[in-house]
Amino acid sequence: MIRILKPGRSLDAKVEDAARVKASVEAVLADIQARGDAAVREYSQKFDHWNPPSFRLSQSEIDACFAALRPRDIEDIKFAQAQVRNFAHHQKAALRDIEVETLPGVVLGHRNIPIDTVGAYVPGGKYPLVASAHMAIVTAKVAGVRRIVACTPPFDGKPAPAVIVAMVLGGADEIHIVGGIQAIGAMAYGTESIPAVDFLVGPGNAYVAEAKRQVFGRVGIDLLAGPTETLVIADDSVDAEICATDLLGQAEHGPTSPAVFLTDSEALARATMAEIERLLAILPTAKVARQAWEDFGQVIVCDTTDELIAEADRIASEHVQVMTRDPDQFLARMKNYGALFLGPRTNVSYGDKVIGTNHTLPTLGAARYTGGLWVGKFLKTVTYQRVTTDAASAMIGEYCSRLCMLEGFAGHAEQANVRVRRYGGRNVPYGTAAE
Repeated sequence: MIRILKPGRSLDAKVEDAARVKASVEAVLADIQARGDAAVREYSQKFDHWNPPSFRLSQSEIDACFAALRPRDIEDIKFAQAQVRNFAHHQKAALRDIEVETLPGVVLGHRNIPIDTVGAYVPGGKYPLVASAHMAIVTAKVAGVRRIVACTPPFDGKPAPAVIVAMVLGGADEIHIVGGIQAIGAMAYGTESIPAVDFLVGPGNAYVAEAKRQVFGRVGIDLLAGPTETLVIADDSVDAEICATDLLGQAEHGPTSPAVFLTDSEALARATMAEIERLLAILPTAKVARQAWEDFGQVIVCDTTDELIAEADRIASEHVQVMTRDPDQFLARMKNYGALFLGPRTNVSYGDKVIGTNHTLPTLGAARYTGGLWVGKFLKTVTYQRVTTDAASAMIGEYCSRLCMLEGFAGHAEQANVRVRRYGGRNVPYGTAAE
């Protein structure tokens, strides 16, 4: 039996939140599409108090960001990017172009072609999210993307040096200090100073996710990566301190970040809730983490492993951390998650920052139908066909002719019939099926 010791925000409240966000984003995007840079500048001033002569960073501004960091900071960024780059190369190696003769004289194939221009959004309103630059930009470069336009909001009234350094080292071709809806709109529609892109990637708050949803179709998007979600699954093989630490470590992302604790031990559940209160008294980011925990945190107790797995799949969380005696059974049986972190030696923070897997992952239940950002998201798998003999063209043509007429497509059928006549020497009357 599943017991909820702490419920999160109600569904009705979430629906109301989403409606407010949707309406706000629609108005801002329409204005950006109509007025371009002028609208972007107004919203940048309104939302970020940022109105520079140019949103695009100059080389001297980039150099100043490098100078603002310690050498060790730069080396740490390089180390993290090396891990992301290495794993992305391994992923790309798993993809290959193919060409196969499926029937005598019929050759089919596909190619993996990189997207030409990508817009990489790196959030940074509350924290300078250095790691998001690695995930979007490094991975896109490994895929072979030709041009990357990067946008990030100002942090404390100026460009965040570490984020800018990460963008440059990752391979961004141009960097603009503009955030939120206005950044997404500018990259999707194009303005006088910010070029339109073909594909948008990167996480963000609810407004950024909604903006990406609304511009989808005009451009491609990686996924709807909204506020961070974490699900910790644990049994009594671990203690309350590590469970509480891992829940709050993700709740600090923002006041709307869900942190859910799922366990088969009510004693551990109650101890973890108590430990969360103790840690909130000393955590430097407690103001944000407490609001997230109080409004969106949940504690759920199950009786069996089957219930744990079923409930985890129902939640379909972005991050799922499994700290049980046998975490591998969750790897074998779970279907809905953005990323799994197996065993107490790893944690979501490793994946967020440095271990090498991509941290841009599905939220809001999207793990039911998609995985996270990876090198394959930047590649278009496109097909081609070649018929190399007259006999093959005539044979395929006969099947095609009959199937087209079955659907009532006489023009389609004639495309086949002309080849049956030309390459097969058969007399097929115009507008009929090849019998």
